[in-house]
Amino acid sequence: MEHAGIITLVPTFVVLATAIITHRPVASLIIGVLVGILLNTPKNILGSFSEITLEVMQDPQIAWVIMVCGLMGGLFYLLMAAGGVEAFTLAMAKRANTRKKSLLITWFLGLTMFLDDYLSAIVIGNSMKKVTDKFKVSRSMLAYIVDSTAAPICVLVPISTWAVYFSVILESTGNISLGEGMKYYISAIPFMFYPIIALLLVPLVASERFPLIGPMKEEELKASQLDSISQSKDQDSTNTRTQSSIWVFVLPLLTLILFSWLNNIDLLRGIIATLMLIIPIMIGLKIIDMDKAFDAILDGFKVMIPPLMIVVAAFMFKVINDQLGMPQYVIETMKPILSPTLFPVIVFITMAFVSFATASNWGIYLIVIPIVLPLGIALEVPIPLIIGAVLSASTFGSHACFYTDATVLAAQSSGVDTMKHALTQIPYALIAALIASIAYITYAYIVI
Repeated sequence: MEHAGIITLVPTFVVLATAIITHRPVASLIIGVLVGILLNTPKNILGSFSEITLEVMQDPQIAWVIMVCGLMGGLFYLLMAAGGVEAFTLAMAKRANTRKKSLLITWFLGLTMFLDDYLSAIVIGNSMKKVTDKFKVSRSMLAYIVDSTAAPICVLVPISTWAVYFSVILESTGNISLGEGMKYYISAIPFMFYPIIALLLVPLVASERFPLIGPMKEEELKASQLDSISQSKDQDSTNTRTQSSIWVFVLPLLTLILFSWLNNIDLLRGIIATLMLIIPIMIGLKIIDMDKAFDAILDGFKVMIPPLMIVVAAFMFKVINDQLGMPQYVIETMKPILSPTLFPVIVFITMAFVSFATASNWGIYLIVIPIVLPLGIALEVPIPLIIGAVLSASTFGSHACFYTDATVLAAQSSGVDTMKHALTQIPYALIAALIASIAYITYAYIVI
């Protein structure tokens, strides 16, 4: 299928269209795989699908991603069950004696929850509702701050499920050596302009140094006119746990960072070593009993199953695209018409739109990165700049899309309607995207 031409794009268009219509990335990717098999080996659909599935599930990289993401979820849920997360949150909340402080502390807490954006959205929203309600902050504002720190901080901190996933994708392209994915990921962090700008915009909005605009202004006005401190009945819905120490939260995370660093930033070794150390200590100190500890780890692993399903389906789609020769066709077609100086901003804008439209900030990039990275290299664009533009686009999709998981979780945990949250935060997301686009054009013009 090396010379199949434009037909190699059919599975990708099918995935995009299906994702836009159904908002189900896993189902869309599987349908794309089946369409690709029909084009490649129509007489052996069942056999080809089975072979691709086995090839992906037996891949050591896939196993590594599954274990790291699953165990990270387990670690965080262990810290929640032990009361460490709540203790840390409450300690920060005690300092929130004004409206501005309550919002800035919410932002700061979001920065500390860098392991995974789903977990950040769940924990921060539920933890800070009571505090922000006291100062008549609208739930839309709370949701904006929660959502604007969830994905952006996870992208910028290399010890997160995002970093694990994308470093593996980078290695799978063949343009980066095995074991070098995390190194290149870290080198790209300064060029992830969108998450950096989105994070910096939050404290400006929270401290009223950046004006309220659009629907957010209306929501804040309504909240300020409320007579009651409580904005909804779910104010007291969060579970109360036995008081714990903030060190139950801080020390395990520092241990994870240390062990990962000592093992050449190998997160799997780092998290296994962390769990082997802290579980006996917690049980010995009677912070948590054995049953609750292992139940929490299993619950955390279960939470990570939906994104991991996307990972598996996306890798299957990559396999069939490689068999069709789609990356080579796109590279050969686009190379003559692209300018190196405009390449980063084109990648950012195009993929931000695709990510927004499909609600896929992980799955779609397994299709895109193997095309964009070699194309950018062929144009002599610096690899860190290419990766930074791609990751910025992915972050925009997670942050701004109306129906992506992170948006839904941020809205639910903050106690606001999902569409209301999406509409109130989209102006700020677009402002950050515009500034990021200008930054990519300016930097590429100066350097390339």
